[in-house]
Amino acid sequence: IKFVSQKEGKNMALPTRNEVSDELKWDLSRVFKNDQEWEQEYKQVAQEIKNLSKFKGTLAKSGKELYEGITEILAINRRLEKVYVYATMSSDVDTSNTHYLGFVVKAQSLANQMSAAIAFVDPEILSIPAKTLTKFMQDEPRLENYRHRLEQITQKRPHTLPANEEKIIADAGDAMGTSANTFNVLTNSDMEYGYVQDEDGEMVQLSDGLYSLLIQSQDRNVCKNAFDVMYASYGQFKNSLASTLSGEVKAHNFNARVHKYNSAREAALSENSVPTAVYDTLIKEVNSHLDLLHRYVSLRKKILGLKDLQMYDMYVPLTGKPVLSYNFNEAKEEARKALAPLGEDYLKHVDYIFNNRVIDVVESQNKVTGAYSGGAYDTDPYELLNWEDNLDSLYTLVHETGHSVHSWYTRNTQPYVYGDYPIFVAEIASTTNENILTEYFLDKITDPKTRAFVLNHYLDSFKGTLFRQTQFAEFEQFIHEADANGQPLTADVLDEFYGDLNQRYYGDSVEPGGEIAMEWSRIPHFYYNFYVYQYATGFAAATALANKVVHGTDKERDAYINFLKSGSSDYPTEIMKRAGVDMTKADYLRDTFDTFEKRLNEFEKIVDELN
Repeated sequence: IKFVSQKEGKNMALPTRNEVSDELKWDLSRVFKNDQEWEQEYKQVAQEIKNLSKFKGTLAKSGKELYEGITEILAINRRLEKVYVYATMSSDVDTSNTHYLGFVVKAQSLANQMSAAIAFVDPEILSIPAKTLTKFMQDEPRLENYRHRLEQITQKRPHTLPANEEKIIADAGDAMGTSANTFNVLTNSDMEYGYVQDEDGEMVQLSDGLYSLLIQSQDRNVCKNAFDVMYASYGQFKNSLASTLSGEVKAHNFNARVHKYNSAREAALSENSVPTAVYDTLIKEVNSHLDLLHRYVSLRKKILGLKDLQMYDMYVPLTGKPVLSYNFNEAKEEARKALAPLGEDYLKHVDYIFNNRVIDVVESQNKVTGAYSGGAYDTDPYELLNWEDNLDSLYTLVHETGHSVHSWYTRNTQPYVYGDYPIFVAEIASTTNENILTEYFLDKITDPKTRAFVLNHYLDSFKGTLFRQTQFAEFEQFIHEADANGQPLTADVLDEFYGDLNQRYYGDSVEPGGEIAMEWSRIPHFYYNFYVYQYATGFAAATALANKVVHGTDKERDAYINFLKSGSSDYPTEIMKRAGVDMTKADYLRDTFDTFEKRLNEFEKIVDELN
């Protein structure tokens, strides 16, 4: 995730939602025409959820009844997705809008009601003996459409409680999600950042988006002040934020424990049938290659000519001010050229996304930070951005468009039951686009200074994705294991572990200590239940796939497009094998580190020649 921003004038406040022009806003009227239509659908879905109790006790009777029950439940869930998406996306563009915050609360409550209403489904299916289920499949051929889904359910047999107990846990969903909700409201709405001087000496109010811009400033004082103000803001609430994080971890550990998993990590990975060995291999391989990160950090210190390299020095481009910048329209043109190796059919969907108000572009007051691709099975694959005219924004655009086209292919190829994809493969699709963009630049650019800038950008992206997200994964594993062992997750405990971990990753070239120990307090992904490791594995797998798309054959490109069409129709590691990457082995990680070292070598050489 890259945090970016848009400001018309550096000394002006961010625009309100109403001040943003329509062409830069997404058009949610294609989801529901208006709020009244949403309210009507909300009420109908709520009523139909209540009626789902009629299927309780019927699923194990016959193949026909099993098929009919699954089909109707999926149909209602499909409609619920649209209700949920409209509410959350309407709120995300202005989190201070209490009207849409109310929609979000209602949608979340409805989702929890749905979870509670269908809590009987998995236990009831698991009560069907294997031989009987086979006979059901023979008696009711339409069940073939759900074969893989049924396999996924029956694999959970050792971890599924009786239906009445699963319903209690589902009913507690609202309470269990309070910590994450509190974190989001506190950091997106209630927390106010202080003011800092920008490069022109003007006072501007800090935001997450502006922070990511100022931390890249060539003026070290600007970087330091932005860093200090950011962490001073979070530092005021660090005990509260330790409490919210601890509450979320406790919820993860509780769910894992009652479902008889050995750990929250095992429980989280089992949702996508990802072996924990994939996680362990990632951490092992990254730790065995930390010397490359130390080497890059040492080079950064040398190029910047610093005696005391600080963490706020990690983001300034080593080659000076950006030589590549794009406004939004220019970025769309450049992205289309870069993604050309993916073929005309792929570009057709890119064109639709770029030109039909599917993207919400600019940063405005109370808009959520960062970027994402969202939507539901029956909607466009909407994208939220916070645009700034820089190279990062272009990379963010191709990243989120990778998600969006993946969504389009999946939703238009797979039936609803398989019409989504696990995060494990989602990050592969998006990061493949980033790697293709890098290949595009390195193929066409010959000017040493510009080439050095692109290489620096790649090396920083690698640092921020493969190394940094694995660092986050190690921290996430620690906090869950510590809580499981009864250790209180106080702010001091979190600061100490995170500070030591950060020092181990970045090495002796960085000055120890400092506010970076509080970084855990501002990372929303720690609330996502073992999510972040997939950025790192996805980046590595994407390196291999980008090479196949750009330098390989039409057959290899077609294999990649087929991967995008697969959705959740098979286990993710199996889908990846068919795309040409075996993620159960370390080879793809080692190949990625080879690419990093090769580009680091070239960057060092160019820098020496330019000096």
